[in-house]
Amino acid sequence: MKYPVKSFLYLLLLLFALSCGDDPVVTPEPEPKPKPEPEEPGTEEPAPLQDWFSWEPAAAADADKVLTIRFKAPKDTELYGYTGEVYAHIGVVSEGTWKYVPAEWEENIAKCRMLKIEGEANAWELELTPSIREWFNSEETPVNKIGIVVRSADTKKKGNKDGKDFFIENITDSKYKPFQPGVVRSGSMPAGLQHGINMIDNSTVTLVLYDKDKYGARKDFAHLVGDFNNWTLSNDEQSQMFRDDAAGCWWITLTGLEPTKEYAFQYYLGNSGKEPFRVADPYARKVLDPNNDKYISPSTYPENLTYPEGAIGMVSVFKIQEEEYHWKVTDFEKPSRDNLVIYELLLRDFTESGDIKGAMAKLDYLQSLGVNAIELMPVQEFDGNDSWGYNPAFFFAMDKAYGTDRMYKEFIDECHSRGIAVILDVVYNHATGDNPFAKMWWDASADKTTANNPYFNVDAPHPYSVFHDFNHESELVRTFVKRNLLFLLEEYNIDGFRFDLTKGFTQRSSTESTASNYDASRIAILKDYNQTIKAVDPDVYVILEHFADSREETELSNDGMMVWRNNNDLFKRSAKGFQTDFSPVYYGSSDRPVNSLVSYMESHDEERTAYVQLSEASTYIKNNLGVRMSLLSANAAFFFTVPGPKMVWQFGELGYDFSINENGRLGRKPIKWDYLLVPERKELHDTYSTLINLRMEHGELFNATSTLSWSDGRYLTLSSFGKAKNVMVIANFTDKTTGGGVSFPQTGVWHNYLENGTTIYVPSPTMNVELPPYSFKIYTNFEP
Repeated sequence: MKYPVKSFLYLLLLLFALSCGDDPVVTPEPEPKPKPEPEEPGTEEPAPLQDWFSWEPAAAADADKVLTIRFKAPKDTELYGYTGEVYAHIGVVSEGTWKYVPAEWEENIAKCRMLKIEGEANAWELELTPSIREWFNSEETPVNKIGIVVRSADTKKKGNKDGKDFFIENITDSKYKPFQPGVVRSGSMPAGLQHGINMIDNSTVTLVLYDKDKYGARKDFAHLVGDFNNWTLSNDEQSQMFRDDAAGCWWITLTGLEPTKEYAFQYYLGNSGKEPFRVADPYARKVLDPNNDKYISPSTYPENLTYPEGAIGMVSVFKIQEEEYHWKVTDFEKPSRDNLVIYELLLRDFTESGDIKGAMAKLDYLQSLGVNAIELMPVQEFDGNDSWGYNPAFFFAMDKAYGTDRMYKEFIDECHSRGIAVILDVVYNHATGDNPFAKMWWDASADKTTANNPYFNVDAPHPYSVFHDFNHESELVRTFVKRNLLFLLEEYNIDGFRFDLTKGFTQRSSTESTASNYDASRIAILKDYNQTIKAVDPDVYVILEHFADSREETELSNDGMMVWRNNNDLFKRSAKGFQTDFSPVYYGSSDRPVNSLVSYMESHDEERTAYVQLSEASTYIKNNLGVRMSLLSANAAFFFTVPGPKMVWQFGELGYDFSINENGRLGRKPIKWDYLLVPERKELHDTYSTLINLRMEHGELFNATSTLSWSDGRYLTLSSFGKAKNVMVIANFTDKTTGGGVSFPQTGVWHNYLENGTTIYVPSPTMNVELPPYSFKIYTNFEP
């Protein structure tokens, strides 16, 4: 037993007093016991019941014996005072992955229910009986570590400290022992290989895994496990990889393979004395997910999704002879960016099937609407199946939740046959923890990448971070991104890229107030990527979500890139019935190059203007669908008639009025194709189509030589070079009839573009035009 220092001194004093004859005995006041701070116990003899977790036997649990796990909730935790049922989400932790988990996170089963401990408040226990191994039915997997999270029945309350997983790590397994790697085999890698999967011939593949941290250190061992060695780890030539220190790589060559067979595999890595782990190949074109693939419908992904027995975590797949796709359209001419109308589309929320097949069935609709480009929100393999896609894990694999590799190609090919370009939204600012580069240098206790990770920062230097932040000043990252861009261009005939969060492509520390400041390093990085793309095809669109210093955006635009121009606030204001100055929609209102701004009224990231009408407009507007749609039509008139690339968020043409926060910001949204049957909404759709058609049929109005003039959102004049063609847009966004002089660029007959056959005569350059509330007109000096 250990005594406090003060108590020990009192004891000496007492002995001294007793040894001094008749001196009085000093009896010290008892030292109060300090209240222990609640903390997770270690593995050294925890008390039978204490705050957080304890277990019995405590010193050395045995995989073939009973284990009782107890949990007591401290006062400041979510389960303190909770009287409902409590469940354990629990599993055997092997090679860094939870296995043999009896129930899904939201599944309540009797086996995992923790029972109240009699006589103890806020305390529960779970008995793993007749033995740990049998309770988990863990078969031949060594059981040395258990992970556990205690939660309420509705999953809303977690008991664990800071919500983190807790681990019991002192379990002895005398029956099954972990694999012991052999001595490292050194060998020079064959010339001409790339990191990842290298097809040598019809029966031979060489796999190459880069493993050298920021300081030059490597893992102690690397093995291969997969279909070709029956998922069995060994120290033979089928499993143990060679090490080439000069190249910083592990590598292995597999022979005797079947050219048309799919092979699944993983890399098994680790350091002596630490838990080994597995990763999939970061360059794999297909990965298998043990947790999410089972929820993908066979109609969406009719190819093989069988997860191999013996695998742990994400699995990479290759086939030597991939099915060749024969492109129908081999000479697609990309629409000029001067007249680009992009339809931003989230496959998940666009059709009931939420996949490529569903979007294919709607291409007639998009073609008739008139758009000449589709921008797909991220489709590279992301975590889970239900997502916006900004949580990427594997960049060379298209996400199976939307379809097969061939389906993606068929979709792009079909778009090209209709004159529609396809732009991919790509996410290179960050990746999730399932990304192999993150997992290879990972701090599980902090749930972050480590300081020696050669690809990722531990923490993002900028304030916009999600997941794990790539270091774009690392040559490894730059090489990886450029290789991925070239792959997407060459494999899928992609026409352009919209880069997400490019303001984060920096190593300069910043705050919300300084992140937009001019950054020469960030500019150099983006120019490097742009030049890589343009070397393949100078007409490929490169669009940046940047929102940084005007000088910086101008410099990037001068290099041939485009930047997003957010006009959401302007069009929300006018949609609510206020006269608005729309001049920021036009590139001419900035110092940017011609047609370098991709303007939009809405994007995936902005609140829907039609919803703002319902939530913030006057009662009259809220209660009158026809007025709301008329205001949105007027918005469209002041949007599509402005030169420069334009982007429409899906269903904006139907007045989609569900909030971005419906079902949670990232949650699924109602799919409202029935809006097309509502006359007022159909009229808005037809206005969009007519205005887009105006751009397509009269492109000379939207090039660099066109001129544009404004009058505070009352009217807009658009003229081609020499004023051979002119457009007048006149609107009244208010609740009162307006009049006043409108300056027409020419006198004579003008045609009402939205009412075919209707004309007006303009006798003098300035003419009084009266408009009733919430209405607009478009006039042209040429026939529709």
